[in-house]
Amino acid sequence: MRIYIVILIVLLGLTLNGCATSNQFSNVKGKSHHSKDGFINPYIDDPRKGFFDFLRMRFLGNEPWADHSSLAHTVKVQAVNVSRLQGPINHQVTWLGHSAFFIQYDTVNILTDPIFSDRASPTSFAGPKRYTAHPMDYTKLPDIDWIILSHNHYDHLDTQSIRQLAEKSASQSSPIQFAVPLGLREILIDNKVITDNIHELDWWQQTQQGNVLVEALPSQHWSSRSLTDSHQTLWASWAITINGYKMWFGGDTGYNNVQFKEIGAHLGAVDLALIPIGAYAPRWFMQAYHVNPQEALNIHKEVNSRFSIGMHWGTFSLTAEAPMAPVEELSKQRQLLNISEQAFVAMDIGQTLNLQIMNDLQNM
Repeated sequence: MRIYIVILIVLLGLTLNGCATSNQFSNVKGKSHHSKDGFINPYIDDPRKGFFDFLRMRFLGNEPWADHSSLAHTVKVQAVNVSRLQGPINHQVTWLGHSAFFIQYDTVNILTDPIFSDRASPTSFAGPKRYTAHPMDYTKLPDIDWIILSHNHYDHLDTQSIRQLAEKSASQSSPIQFAVPLGLREILIDNKVITDNIHELDWWQQTQQGNVLVEALPSQHWSSRSLTDSHQTLWASWAITINGYKMWFGGDTGYNNVQFKEIGAHLGAVDLALIPIGAYAPRWFMQAYHVNPQEALNIHKEVNSRFSIGMHWGTFSLTAEAPMAPVEELSKQRQLLNISEQAFVAMDIGQTLNLQIMNDLQNM
């Protein structure tokens, strides 16, 4: 039992922490987020809190931690209506939990940060465990055109999912295109993704396939998959534009008062924004890299989003707040900031929303 606990702590540390070395993308001239040690966040003094900082916070701090397993019933989960995913309506979004969304717009199917595993971990027997049910059999997903990955943490880049999706790609009439930040190409290749289908981008770079324009944009976060590779691959948010309809996937991010205003100015307006609202407590430890609901609402305004959905909550036990705390705080802060209830919502896991209806509500 003691060995199991140690392994569990280490794997949770890998999900949330790391320390720096050097990498092939470092020291690129004119790139404020590149450094000799890999990548940095240009608008904060990167705290670089490590594994042992996490242990001190988690086990020696005074902050109470919610028992997520006993509170899992407070998060609403519904079975995905798989037949609805097959059409004919295709202007819709389905939340699969955490940061995984299945977006369907103008016959284009997009999947963000898929995690089909029960644990956000390199192993199946230890590490942060999903405490709410999977809403569907993921083999039932229709053909996928694009997979968008925000960074390499295990709760956002799950190798079991990538292997399964690589097999799916090979069976489709058109292969899946993978959009990833700098440094993630090799992980995908190791998990059977064909090189030609990988679009590895730096911030502000873009790629286009047919009517789909995908662009890597800034976020404030970090990366690691071991105790020695922190900040060695890039993290990103993403803009996806299909026939003029603009979506922004925030990935995982902390807040600063520069980057999201830059994104808003660059994009002009966003029809759909997917913004994290959870994994923020205790605040003194998580603030640099995870937004709380108030900051999420600030981002909603700064990227000029017409309609936003909260994500990164209600799925994995990663931080101290209770499962429904992000949703409750979102409602409270929305009222304080005088933002419409319909403008920024929290979905049930497995729920599908009609994007045309939601965007029409914003025009009323």
